[in-house]
Amino acid sequence: MEMTEAAIEERVDRRGRSGRSARRDGAEKLHVPYIVRNIPAYDILSEENLQKIERTADRILAEIGIEFRDDPAAVEHWKKAGAKVDGVRVRFEPGMLREIVSSAPSVFTQHARNPANSVQIGAGNVVFSPAYGSPFVMDLDKGRRYGTIEDFRNFIKLAQASPWLHHSGGTICEPVDVPVNKRHLDMVYSHIKYSDRAFMGSVTAEERAEDSIEMTRILFGADFVDQNCVILGNVNVNSPLVWDGTMTKSLRAYARANQAAVIVPFILGGAMGPVTNAGAIAQSYAETLAGCALTQLERKGAPVIFGNFLSSMSLRSGSPTFGTPEPAIGSMVIGQLARRLKLPLRCAGNFSNAKLPDGQAMQEGLMSMLSAIHCGANFILHSAGFLDGLLSMSYEKFVMDADFCGALHSYLAGVTVDDNTLAFDAFEEVGPGSHFLGSAHTMRNYQTAFWQTTLSDNEPFEKWSEEGGSTDIATRANRQWKRTLEDYEAPPLDSALDEALRDFVNRRKSSMADGWY
Repeated sequence: MEMTEAAIEERVDRRGRSGRSARRDGAEKLHVPYIVRNIPAYDILSEENLQKIERTADRILAEIGIEFRDDPAAVEHWKKAGAKVDGVRVRFEPGMLREIVSSAPSVFTQHARNPANSVQIGAGNVVFSPAYGSPFVMDLDKGRRYGTIEDFRNFIKLAQASPWLHHSGGTICEPVDVPVNKRHLDMVYSHIKYSDRAFMGSVTAEERAEDSIEMTRILFGADFVDQNCVILGNVNVNSPLVWDGTMTKSLRAYARANQAAVIVPFILGGAMGPVTNAGAIAQSYAETLAGCALTQLERKGAPVIFGNFLSSMSLRSGSPTFGTPEPAIGSMVIGQLARRLKLPLRCAGNFSNAKLPDGQAMQEGLMSMLSAIHCGANFILHSAGFLDGLLSMSYEKFVMDADFCGALHSYLAGVTVDDNTLAFDAFEEVGPGSHFLGSAHTMRNYQTAFWQTTLSDNEPFEKWSEEGGSTDIATRANRQWKRTLEDYEAPPLDSALDEALRDFVNRRKSSMADGWY
């Protein structure tokens, strides 16, 4: 049936009821548990230059070494593996660590409690996860403030409600109204209760990592957890060239339970690493490789993710800077190095130093997020909400970033070339000088032909001014996150499992005094 331009316009009008329905239908059709990329990652360095970086990393590992502090078991692992150990300083022969990590899987599945939302990490797959670790939250109504457990749960709900995110994340914000030594229990329970997607656990102490894993055994069953990855732990190197016991003990706890550790140096060029990109990349490669290898000494074949977080700094003020070009292009090289190791990659994300969800935030976020896309990252932490140099999680930026992740779904799909997309039948129908708006080909494809934003305003200036109230995107995002929370419905959770989890949380909390340190 032929449609007039006006009829089509009404049908796809993003402000009309039918337009919203069509957009939801399109989102549902594009909604996938993770992205299988259909565009290549970019290889920007030559073989010769990649080898130079690897050789420099080998020299760092062999001649300078890495310290493993406050974890005698980790040092003992290295002794047995044949490394040179001098107190807590460990040195490695060239090639030793690459040989050890060869036992780690190149791709693995992290199972979600809803099997339809399980994610495959590695190969050509891309998983978007919210930002992680901010002590503050902010919105346009209340400004910047310390995060609470209510904020934490709100962000889980916003992530669960988005068709463009794939993972519930981890410490989306710090719930500072819960004691430090107990908040991990509430955080893991909240991920399980308010989301049916894959999630991350605690790494701030070995016993908290073990509590996180134990809660997944309640949820999935101990035998299933022993044979399958169901939780991630994000551990950081204390750069330069130090692994502290808090992190290595948590790393080993995840590995021995056959769960995936994400190994991440956080290098601020000029502070924790050289100001030059190649040197910082060599350092991060050495530090990450050592952490990945330690997982394999704890349990051979355990899943592990090769992580990286390069950043720059203002050399005048000493302040960290995010969303800058040098770390972005450095991420491309990290991607090449990770692929040579055949390890899944976590790299870059939607970074910004902006203090508001404004033009600076989106400019810096675009620079860093596209670097994650083009470097071939498989698990992209910090995909949504990152503001204020990661000190703040923004409600408005969260939904703005999630909307951008929707655009990236279409971007990563590449260009499909087949009889339908070549559209020769449309040329036959339309001919010279007419238009395609009402053609049969347009009608077959209009719901999914283009990604449709839920936030950007694409109307003429007059309509934006008269009907839309001349709002900016942050104001529209403020309205959207509130509507999303109002409409949110928790995914069903078996009542017996819920009771068992709450019982575990209560027993663990009652076993220790509150720690507010």
